[in-house]
Order: sequence, then C-alpha cells, then structure tokens
Amino acid sequence: MPDISPSRVRLLVSVRDAAEAALARVHGAGLIDAKDPDRGALGALPPETVRAIVAASGDRLTSAVAGEPHDGQEASACLAALAGTGVRYLKIAWAPGRAAAGLMLPAGIPVIAVLFAEDGPEGADVPALAAAGFSGAMIDTKGKDGRRLTDHLPLPRLASFAASCRAHGLLSGLAGSLSLDDIPDLAALGPGYLGFRGGLCAQADRKGGLDPVRIAEAARRLAAVVPRSEAA
Repeated sequence: MPDISPSRVRLLVSVRDAAEAALARVHGAGLIDAKDPDRGALGALPPETVRAIVAASGDRLTSAVAGEPHDGQEASACLAALAGTGVRYLKIAWAPGRAAAGLMLPAGIPVIAVLFAEDGPEGADVPALAAAGFSGAMIDTKGKDGRRLTDHLPLPRLASFAASCRAHGLLSGLAGSLSLDDIPDLAALGPGYLGFRGGLCAQADRKGGLDPVRIAEAARRLAAVVPRSEAA
C-alpha cells in the first residue's frame, strides 16, 4: 500500500524525459511525474519514455499522466496503456460529478483523479472519487495561460479539498502554474504534494527545460514548512 500520508508535503516535478528525471532527482524532487508539456495540461508520454523516466528516477516516487479521457471506458484504456511502465502512481483527468460507469482501474497501481480548477471542484467531490476506487485526487489548471491555481480557487476552497481527501484516506495534490511564492500558503493546507512544471523552468516556460536552481529552491522552501501535525 503506498504511503498516502507523508509527514511533509512532497515536491512533484513534471518531467518530459529521462534526463529531466535525473535532474529532478538530484535537486530535490520527492515525486517525479512523467508528462508531455507539449500536449496540454495532461499530455501522456509514450510507455517507453515513461519506463526510461522511472529508471532515471532512482529511489524517488514516480507518477505518469495518462491523458484527458471523455468517459470511464476511454479512461480505462488510457490507464491500461501505462500500467506496465513501473510507475508508482497513474494520474487521469476526471470531471467533477462524472459517472464511473465503464471505469476499470488497473490492479496494483494507485490512480489519482485530476480535477481542473476551471470546473470549480469542491471537497464534496472527494467521496465519489473514493467510492469509484481512486487512491488520490488533485486539482490542476487546464488552461496554461499564466493564471495560477489561486486565480481560479481561493485558499479556503483548496483547504476544504485537501481536508476532504485526508478524511477519506486519499492522497491529495495541488498544482496549476504555481510559482515558488505559492509554496508557503499552499503547503500550509496540508496536501500530499505540490506539483510544478512551468514554475521550475527557465523564464517560467513550461515547454522549456527545467532549471536546477529553481528545483532546489522549491525543495528548500517546502522543507522549511512546518507540517500540520507538528504545528498543532
């Protein structure tokens, strides 16, 4: 059973290939996420690329995005395509309120439902995700137009989402054009991880290369956040 209750918030770094995975591992990523930034918010990479990323990630946790399906049947096919790559988690786009009819989650691999901030997800969406068999839930932004997660949803809504995930035993994540300055406020909400791509690239260009200095600084700032359990 995966560790869904880390004592500290993990830094998720989205990478496009094995070289970026190695860079993220060396500079402090806690969760290395395979994703194609040239194919939208949740563009899936080929299975062979994902396998190479897993190998380059060493002892770090890994995940891979599996796309943006329209229904449960399509989601099942997207997940099955990456089920044999060796990643620890799979992530799939899922609309709030979507029926789980036709959804078959792969055995032995926890799947995280990704809700888009533009759809206005709430903590009330979490029980249905848990009932459908998802092991985690996260909020990301679909449009990569410069607006950050908190431009779409206020901190109290995000806090409610993270709290609902904890109450239902799900790993939670927050992402969406985050900057380094977002770390203190969002980490204080107690998610399992904060996800980054553009904010860790040179000139904040998510389609460009990762900047090792930015990765290290994000890891440093996250390490400085006092976990909820210790602050209580």
